[in-house]
Amino acid sequence: MNEDLKKNQPSNDEVDLGQLFNAIGRLFERLFAFITAIFTLLFGFFIFILKSIFDNIKLIATVVSVAFVLGFAIDKIKPEVYASNMLVRPYFDSKFHLINNIHYYNSLVSNGDIKALSNIFNIGSTEAAELKGFDINLGPENDNDRTLAYYEFLKSIDSLSAETYRYTDFIKNRDIYSGKLFEITVKSTKSDIFKSLEYGLNNALWNPHSERLKQKKDTMFAIQTSNIKSSLATVDSLKQVFISVLQQESDKGTTTISFGKDFALEAENSSKSRELELLNREIELRNKLAELEELKIEEDTLFDVVSSFQNVGSKSSELLDKFAYLLPLTALFILIIVFIINRTVSFVRSYEG
Repeated sequence: MNEDLKKNQPSNDEVDLGQLFNAIGRLFERLFAFITAIFTLLFGFFIFILKSIFDNIKLIATVVSVAFVLGFAIDKIKPEVYASNMLVRPYFDSKFHLINNIHYYNSLVSNGDIKALSNIFNIGSTEAAELKGFDINLGPENDNDRTLAYYEFLKSIDSLSAETYRYTDFIKNRDIYSGKLFEITVKSTKSDIFKSLEYGLNNALWNPHSERLKQKKDTMFAIQTSNIKSSLATVDSLKQVFISVLQQESDKGTTTISFGKDFALEAENSSKSRELELLNREIELRNKLAELEELKIEEDTLFDVVSSFQNVGSKSSELLDKFAYLLPLTALFILIIVFIINRTVSFVRSYEG
């Protein structure tokens, strides 16, 4: 009898497992209840805002219409803003100095420091007062440019990190300092001022650090060029000596060139092999010299202007510059906040617990 009771009683493992499943079930129930409560709260808040708008639709329509008319009038009265772009490709870390200077120019515009702007860009005070802002962004690039930049980055880090660093991570972590081509945008109320700003922006790229890097590279170029030319001269001398020896052997009628008692080569085969080796070495050295010359030509200055400013800028059409859009949106936002506060205060006052 006792043995039958023991068989019918569940084991401790079965009881623990059942309690675990029950606990997990209760946990999911609470989680779903919490998510449902969040969505219910958001839906209620959304309905609350819509009710506030519909209850005051006439007032909102009137205020927004007046704000639109007022903003449109301001847009017509205020001076037109023009913009122009310039593409530059900096070298020798001059991009860091350029970006910092663009931020500095913006601070001068914000502070109304007309004299400093006039001195920097070598323009009159009246023209300097027309400047409304500067901006710098990464220049245009395609997927091939980004892929090349990714592989260049992998070469600059250790092999272990390169194996685990993905392309998507590289793209996500890029910032303005990662680029090679930059687009500078200038805004002004004077449409034909932009060409006269190039002098100051070109100076914005010059700095002692970049100049030192350029001088170091020029020195390294001169040393490498000298070494390659010296090697070419040595190869040429060896060719002349080799040709002279072959000529002497040919005059003697010798068909072999001996290098000892038990080792000799056919003169014809040896000459062809040696001549080919010297020729390959000469081609290799001349290719290296050509690569150095190309690199020297590509980076012989602190920067290249890929595309300069237009003679006349185009009208700036950004929405944030248009009061006809800003004022109605601002008025609508303020009204909604006021209605929400008003309804909240009314609810609190009428709440009895």
